[in-house]
Amino acid sequence: MARIPDIKEEIAIPEGIEVNLTNKTLSIKGEKGEISRDFSHPKIEIKIKDNKILIQCKNPRKKQKALVGTFIAHIKNMMKGTTQGFEYNMKTVYSHFPIKLSIEGNKFIIQNFLGERAARKALILDGVNVNINGDFVTVQGIDIEKVGQTVANIERSTAVRNRDIRVFQDGVYRINKGDK
Repeated sequence: MARIPDIKEEIAIPEGIEVNLTNKTLSIKGEKGEISRDFSHPKIEIKIKDNKILIQCKNPRKKQKALVGTFIAHIKNMMKGTTQGFEYNMKTVYSHFPIKLSIEGNKFIIQNFLGERAARKALILDGVNVNINGDFVTVQGIDIEKVGQTVANIERSTAVRNRDIRVFQDGVYRINKGDK
């Protein structure tokens, strides 16, 4: 069986970003805000040295090699979020009944969806801003996972039930995603 060589990866820390590591919890602070995440794994070491984040793994197996790549992707998304932020755009589509959207606290309210009397609700996660502008909804934040999950919550709350989805294509759909 072929042996995977030891892994030593480096991520350069850009200017304007502060990085702290305490007990395998990495905190990244930028101009938009601060994100913390736990990167604990018994075989993977994370260090900060010479304005770089070092990720090392000795005698890795296939899963540890994949996990190192996952850690790198998470760290890069954290850096990107604290400097640029993430923004998803959504559009309200209806053909039969006009949909009314509103926000109450941390709930996204969808009223008159397919003529239903009861309003449908979607959870807006902490640290995520949702703006409604007519038929367009903008979801913004610094944590890509929370922003993406909020968009998924909104899309999932407008799932069509007990009707032919080829005819009733109403809903709130993501039309684009990316950086600000």
